[in-house]
Amino acid sequence: MSEGFVQAAYIVAALLFIMSLAGLSKHETAKAGCWYGIIGMGIALVATIFGPKSEGTLWIIIAMVIGGAIGIQRALKVEMTEMPELVAILHSFVGLAAVLVGYNSYGLHDIPTMPGGLSDAEQVKFLAEQAALASVHNVEVFLGIFIGAVTFTGSVVAFGKLSGKINSKALMLPHRHKLNLAALVVSALLMVSFLNNPDNIFPVLLMTVIALAFGWHLVASIGGADMPVVVSMLNSYSGWAAAAAGFMLSNDLLIVTGALVGSSGAILSYIMCKAMNRSFISVIAGGFGNDVQVSSDTEQGEHRETTAEEVAELLKIPAL
Repeated sequence: MSEGFVQAAYIVAALLFIMSLAGLSKHETAKAGCWYGIIGMGIALVATIFGPKSEGTLWIIIAMVIGGAIGIQRALKVEMTEMPELVAILHSFVGLAAVLVGYNSYGLHDIPTMPGGLSDAEQVKFLAEQAALASVHNVEVFLGIFIGAVTFTGSVVAFGKLSGKINSKALMLPHRHKLNLAALVVSALLMVSFLNNPDNIFPVLLMTVIALAFGWHLVASIGGADMPVVVSMLNSYSGWAAAAAGFMLSNDLLIVTGALVGSSGAILSYIMCKAMNRSFISVIAGGFGNDVQVSSDTEQGEHRETTAEEVAELLKIPAL
């Protein structure tokens, strides 16, 4: 399959994904929207597997058959009331895949060799361009692993709370918001360290551990009543993780699809928060600002005492 045919298939698949989202927005067209998504994903898979850059096609097909068989078997046993749990656990696989793709992309990324016959100025320009491209790739790797790790553990915790395997009460650790902020700050510092010395993978490994703990704590600190919004938000996270994987793999369709899923998941989460009269920021930030506060309002009015006999006499008065 030629590269031009692959790109044409990607465009058709992207349009079908957009039509799928449009169809799923209404009950009357939801079934058609599902079919658009299925057909689009089928086209994308065929174009990717049999494209000119594909390697190990046989192993990919074997993995797809095994994974598909497991997925069908599990999906047939799930009741409709358990669908949020299934969605949550599927999001965890997306996050885990993004983490694995990130490490694989880091290990297999090759720097092009300098062509011969270049002048000194051209050599300096070539090295500067390659250094810039390498830095961009390292940022993609770092962010992809971070988002994927947060999505993975967060989705596992959401699945546990929805299925009753984990207590649905919010985990209220002391200074929990400061812990979340510290995790973000330390991860940012680790990214700077990694960009300054890309050959040292220790900052990436440490960031992965922090991101896994951050994702677990972020969802664990949210109560079970807000889990539907959390699942929707994790859907958005999984989309951005897929988009990051698309950048690392130089796959345009994966970038577009991840952006569609990420943006639509965030919009849906916001709509759900508005419908539930919840703060969007407080939910996605792990219950930030949701500490229980005692109302200072006092009851106003005249105090009157009565007895059971007086109440009985009042009830005997016929309505006017």
